[in-house]
Amino acid sequence: MVNVYTCKNGVRIVSEHIPHVRSISVGIWVGAGSRFELPEENGITHFIEHMLFKGTNTRTARQIAEEFDRIGGEVNAFTSKENTCYYAKVLDHHGPLAISILADMFFNSTFTKTELEKERQVVLEEILMSEDAPDDDVHEVLWRVMYPNDALGLPILGTSETLSTFTDDTIRNYMDKHYYPENIVISVAGNITKELLLYIEKLFSEMKRSPKAEESILTYPTFHSGRMVKERDVEQSHLAMSYPAVGAKDPDLYSFIALNNIIGGNMSSRLFQEVREDLGLAYTIYSYQSCYQDIGAFTIYSSTNNQQLQLLQNTIDQSLNKVRKEGITETELLNAKEQLKGSFVLGLESTNSRMSRNGRNELNTKRHKTMDEIIADIDAVSMEKVNYMIETILGTDPAISIIGQRLK
Repeated sequence: MVNVYTCKNGVRIVSEHIPHVRSISVGIWVGAGSRFELPEENGITHFIEHMLFKGTNTRTARQIAEEFDRIGGEVNAFTSKENTCYYAKVLDHHGPLAISILADMFFNSTFTKTELEKERQVVLEEILMSEDAPDDDVHEVLWRVMYPNDALGLPILGTSETLSTFTDDTIRNYMDKHYYPENIVISVAGNITKELLLYIEKLFSEMKRSPKAEESILTYPTFHSGRMVKERDVEQSHLAMSYPAVGAKDPDLYSFIALNNIIGGNMSSRLFQEVREDLGLAYTIYSYQSCYQDIGAFTIYSSTNNQQLQLLQNTIDQSLNKVRKEGITETELLNAKEQLKGSFVLGLESTNSRMSRNGRNELNTKRHKTMDEIIADIDAVSMEKVNYMIETILGTDPAISIIGQRLK
């Protein structure tokens, strides 16, 4: 059972007691992501994520790492387009130490000039690494095609230009705007105790809201179709294409997920079988769903040698046209629903996955469905609902990005 407790200042503590395990996963979730940045702030959410590991008033960056290594724990963080999460996984009796270190990082990071400059270079290398990987970069290009006039289209990592402008003042101003109590969820799952939950409340209930705090506004951006080609001297051409889809709160979410599963979500999917198994056109071919609070995207990615790019795109187009004209089969829908139920249940077998699910749900939807409720939602997916998704999603022109050589 998932329990939600709201501290007197608005910080929410989401807990799930799993008594048969010996671990605890805890995450500090913030409703701050790259889509809520101003153009000149692009990348600052991710930069702050890095900087919170670089030392506090009482701990150096090395001491933070050594304390978690000493107890055999894991500590990390990530930034998405809507959220930031700082998390740790430790043995249950180390829970108080883990949350105390995370709280120290969260409240007492110093952002010294020396560490700022060092980490700026680290993030710059991360940006260059992403740009050097065409299978990553093609997706960044795709989002620029889809949302050219919205922060959703900008890279989470930012750019070298914006990165060079970040100072301790810009970091603190951004945190004052977005790191306020009502925008923070502490999610903990595992063999937790009442004492641990009281300790978490003690650490976070005194947090004050800055006068600069701003509510994050959803933009409901308009999807743009189109095509962008980035020429690079690579052995393979990389193709990504995306269609507008439904958001995380949409009642047809599971119909969308089932459709993705059938088209390209696994090894038995249509695209995998047609493109790789039948024609041998590509080693990698898959589709996936991206679901945000207000909008979503259905994306297909593949890569092949430069001479076969047009054949690859034609094959994908033909497969999608067939889905739109003829629909799917009852067997495909049944298999997709069973696969979704299996992957959902298996995906919740670790404390970290449960912590992540609960934190994200509380921050983005404020709903915590039970396993039985979700399985019922999947069972309720019908052929009629999937057909509606097919027409809604595939009935539009896609956004397309390509990275590859110019063919002579």
